[in-house]
Amino acid sequence: MVAEAIRAAAADAQAPQLAAAVESIRLTRILSWRYRDPGLLVGERLGAPVRHTLHTGNGGSHPQALVNDAAADIRAGRCDIAVIGGAEAWRTRMALRRRDERPAWTVQPDDVPEPETRPDVPMQDISEMRAGLDRPAYVYPLFEQALRVAAGRATNEHIDAISRLWARFSEVAAANPAAWSPAAVPAEVIAAPGPRNRMIAWPYTKLMNSNNDVDQAAAVIICSAEAAGRWRVPKDRWVFPLAGAEASDTARIAARYRLDACPAIRHAGRLALDLAGVGLAEIGLIDLYSCFPSAVQVAASELGLAANDPGRPLTITGGLTFAGGPWNNYSTHAIAAMIGKIRDTGQLGLITANSGYLTKQSIGVYGPSPGPGFRRGDAGPAVVAEPTTTVAGEYDGPAVLESWTVVFDRDGQPVKALAALRSGDGARTLARSEEPEIVQRLVTEDAEGTLATVRADATFRLH
Repeated sequence: MVAEAIRAAAADAQAPQLAAAVESIRLTRILSWRYRDPGLLVGERLGAPVRHTLHTGNGGSHPQALVNDAAADIRAGRCDIAVIGGAEAWRTRMALRRRDERPAWTVQPDDVPEPETRPDVPMQDISEMRAGLDRPAYVYPLFEQALRVAAGRATNEHIDAISRLWARFSEVAAANPAAWSPAAVPAEVIAAPGPRNRMIAWPYTKLMNSNNDVDQAAAVIICSAEAAGRWRVPKDRWVFPLAGAEASDTARIAARYRLDACPAIRHAGRLALDLAGVGLAEIGLIDLYSCFPSAVQVAASELGLAANDPGRPLTITGGLTFAGGPWNNYSTHAIAAMIGKIRDTGQLGLITANSGYLTKQSIGVYGPSPGPGFRRGDAGPAVVAEPTTTVAGEYDGPAVLESWTVVFDRDGQPVKALAALRSGDGARTLARSEEPEIVQRLVTEDAEGTLATVRADATFRLH
């Protein structure tokens, strides 16, 4: 799938010979199948003179970071033609697993040297594991509740707002021939729980979650202008990475200053625009990482974008629910789509790529002309200077409910409440409850500010 995507990228550049000239193959972590060095296999299939391969750890920010890496390497003369890509056959793999079948896919021997790597983004702090906040489908609804509280909305009002946001994303997917689910879905359908749209974690139905049940691949070819000329890529196919910036927030959710914010997006976004020498108002094309509605709302707020501007949608693909969420590789699809949009419109574009729980961010600015040349920056120091919150580990005592979500089982029943609470001195603790009365109450009430008691075993009760 990756090799086919690279060939398609070369054909799209009107230079099919580029696929056999690639020197460096840099792939996001593949979860559907284990390979020691998938880039090596791809290079063999392309017949390319590959001298460098890389396979990242887990994290959705990696595609844009890999573009930044490759652009910097090419600018410095360390590389001439590189590929960023990835693929998942998760839908096929899971279908086979349900039939207890193992596919006869390529297996690399264990003595194949491992390629260069990038680390996983941390997602399992002990405070989160003890409270049951062990996956994105539980954590991002916690951020969503914090957004609702900060906006001063009632739950029904907020659900209506995020359903309309996601409906607009589905409309973009409906016009995207590469989308996995290319159909416009009305907001009321997205909001309504049902047999085909079960509630996952309040207030998110299945249609507000990333869809990883896909078979998708994407690849982007990056090369020097000299190489593009040498391989006769027509200049009307050229699109330029202008700038890239990265930053990481604290990985511990409980230590975040706010649960409805992300300083890493704010600072990396500002730096990327500054390095590109453009203002936000000049950006016509935008794709915000869209694993869940809260991720989009936080990114839009931090960058200063309107969430409902019909003239400037926040996605060019339709997002991870509708265009498809192939684990670590979604943003490669967004970058590939951005290339086509820039060619068609001549506008500037901005990509945000996210890892973890709004933790690690990589942002790229693209354009139809080179400007002063690619520039890259690290916004980490600015994020480190931001305030954080004291974490109350193994806390036992009174607290106030700050934010929460309720997990539902596959039969549509609420079974567990997961919460962020504040102690009397303002420290944050994370806790859970499986008491039916509390669980049901947190589905039906806007309970922010409710007094509670937290125990050292990371359970809580409401007063």
